[in-house]
Amino acid sequence: MSDIELGEVQAQFAEIVWDREPVASGELVKICEKELNWKKPTTYTVLRKLCEKGIFQNVDGVVSSVISKKEYYSAKSEKFVDDTFEGSLPAFLAAFTSRKKLTNQEVDEIQKMIDSFRKDN
Repeated sequence: MSDIELGEVQAQFAEIVWDREPVASGELVKICEKELNWKKPTTYTVLRKLCEKGIFQNVDGVVSSVISKKEYYSAKSEKFVDDTFEGSLPAFLAAFTSRKKLTNQEVDEIQKMIDSFRKDN
């Protein structure tokens, strides 16, 4: 799944589906016409391509995700850390926090995740 990439247009479409799923394909056409100024064939072409990629499914005219929004963005984030920081989360955090100061709340949330991870292992 980490190899699945979405272009800008596909990502806009995916957000629409994820935010409304399950959604009837006819309703999806209307939404895309209104929000993206797409014609019916464009909607169905993009939907077909994302179904072929295994992100969505269209079963009996109802579109839903095979890969959730959270799963997609988690895989994308993991791939970014792997590609950019040789898989090192500490290196990513060091780079991230060198330019953006974390709030106390963010530090607390990260600490809770670390504590939870230690308990689970």
